Amino acid sequence: MTVLGYLLKQSRPRFWFYLAGPVLVGLAFGAESVGDLLGWLPLALFAYFLVPANVFLYGVNDVFDRDVDLRNPKKDEREVRYRGNRATVVAVLASLAAGLALLALVPRPAVPWIVGFLVLGAAYSVPPARLKVRPPLDSVSNGLYVLPGGAAFAALTGTQPPLLAVAGGWLWAMAMHTYSAVPDVEPDREAGIRTLATTLGERGALLYCAGTWALAALAFAGLDWRAGLLLGAYPVLALWTLSSDVTVARAYWYFPAINTVVGALMTMGGLWRLVDVY
Repeated sequence: MTVLGYLLKQSRPRFWFYLAGPVLVGLAFGAESVGDLLGWLPLALFAYFLVPANVFLYGVNDVFDRDVDLRNPKKDEREVRYRGNRATVVAVLASLAAGLALLALVPRPAVPWIVGFLVLGAAYSVPPARLKVRPPLDSVSNGLYVLPGGAAFAALTGTQPPLLAVAGGWLWAMAMHTYSAVPDVEPDREAGIRTLATTLGERGALLYCAGTWALAALAFAGLDWRAGLLLGAYPVLALWTLSSDVTVARAYWYFPAINTVVGALMTMGGLWRLVDVY
C-alpha cells in the first residue's frame, strides 16, 4: 500500500460524510438563495470536513490507540493499524494547521464551532482528557460530529443554528457513537478499555441507543414533523438489531449508507426552500 493509500484508508472513507454531511445540511438550511451555496466559503468548509478533518480525527485516534488496536479485528480488513509511521503524524499536524487556518476565513459566529471540533476531536483520544475511556463522556463528546453543521450554518447566516437542531444532532451522534462501540466490546474489555458500551453491555447499549435516538427524533420533530419522522427510523433500527439474528458487527457497516440517505433527504428538504415549484 502506498503512503497516500494508507492515509486515505486510515481516514475511514466510509465515514467521510459523517463530518461533511452535516456541513451540507447546515449550508442547505442556512442559505437564503442558491447563490449563497456557490461561494468559496461553503466550498472551503465542505472540502475541509470531507477529508482533512477526518485525517485529523481518526489519525489522532489511531496514534493514541496503537496498543488497543493490536486486538481489534476491524483493523485487519476494513481499517489499518498505526505502527508508528511518521506519515500519520505529519498528516495529522497538517490537517490541524488547515483547521486553524480556516478560523481566519470564517465569520466570527462560526469560529466556536470549528474550535470546538478541534478541541473535542483531540480530547477524545489524547491524554490526560482521553474522553473515549471515560463513560458516559465518550458518548457525550461525540456530539462533535454536529459541529461542522453548526459552523456551516453560522458562516452563511452570521447567526447561530436553532437550539433544537443542535440538540437533535448531538443526541443522534451520541447514540451513533455507542452503537459503533458495541462491536468493540470484547476487544476493549480485553484491553482494559472502559466505554459506555462495555459498561452497559450489548443489550444495555442498544437500549441506550434506541432511547437516545428517540430523543433526537423528538427534538427534530419540534422543528418539523417530517424531520422527526425521518429520524424516527433510528430507534427502530436499534430495536431491530436487538431482536434480530443480525449482529451489531454486521449491521454497523450498513449505517454509512443509511446515514447518507437520511442526510441527503434532510439536505434536499433545506434546498427545497430555495427552489420555486410550479
